[in-house]
Amino acid sequence: MSATPTSSSDRGGALDRVLELTVLLGADMERDLAARGLSTARTHLLWEAHRRGPSTQRTLSDALGVSPRAVTGLVDGLVAGGFVTRQPHPTDRRASLVTLTAHGAQVATDLVQGRQQLADLLFADLPDQVFAGLVDGLDVVLVRLRDALTGSAEQPR
Repeated sequence: MSATPTSSSDRGGALDRVLELTVLLGADMERDLAARGLSTARTHLLWEAHRRGPSTQRTLSDALGVSPRAVTGLVDGLVAGGFVTRQPHPTDRRASLVTLTAHGAQVATDLVQGRQQLADLLFADLPDQVFAGLVDGLDVVLVRLRDALTGSAEQPR
C-alpha cells in the first residue's frame, strides 16, 4: 500500500467504481428476484419472515420500517405468490401471523445459498491482505455515507 495522498480525480474514479458496482449488483439482484416472482420489497419481507419465524404484520412493519398498510400490500403479494400464509394469531384474535410456506422457506434458503455463491465468486481468490483492506475500506466508507445521510457527518471544507 502506498502512502501517497490520493488526488481528487483518484477519489472520483473510486466513486465511479463503487457506483458501477451498485448498478451491476442491483441489476443482477432484480433479475434474479423477478425470475422468482419477487420484488426487492417483497424479498425484504420474506427475509424477515424467514429470520423471525411466524410474525404479526405489525412486527414485520416495524422490522421493515414501513407502514402497516404497506406491509399488508406486500403480504398480499406474497400470499398470492405462494410464499407465505396468514394464519390466526393463537392469543390475539385481532392479529394474524405471517408464516412462510414450504415454497417460501425454500426460496429463502436458495437466496442464502445464492448470496454465499456470489461472495465466493467475488472474494474467494483474493489474497488475505487485499480482502482485509477491501473490507476495512468499505467499513470506513459505509460509516461516512451513513453519517452523511443522517446529517451527523461534518461536511468537508
